[in-house]
Amino acid sequence: MAQTVTYTHYFRIWVWLVGLVLLSVFAGTLFSEGGALVVIFAAAWAKAVLVALYYMHLKYERWQLAALVLVPLLLMIGLAFTLFPDIGIGYGK
Repeated sequence: MAQTVTYTHYFRIWVWLVGLVLLSVFAGTLFSEGGALVVIFAAAWAKAVLVALYYMHLKYERWQLAALVLVPLLLMIGLAFTLFPDIGIGYGK
């Protein structure tokens, strides 16, 4: 039996991605400098999540995949914080 494939879901995600790109492009004219920076970073984060979940099909993966991503990320953050005293971040001169 032939299975019909609909691409409306992917098209909706693509429309969201285009909208977020346009928001990022025009953020400088719509918001103040600090607000534009926050909007641009939030839009970049949202675009990365949309691409990872839907185009890379990670939405349907098991929780072990999230653990494989989160454990090294937490390790990297922990190691970065342990190096702060060595490079002098946070200390006055």
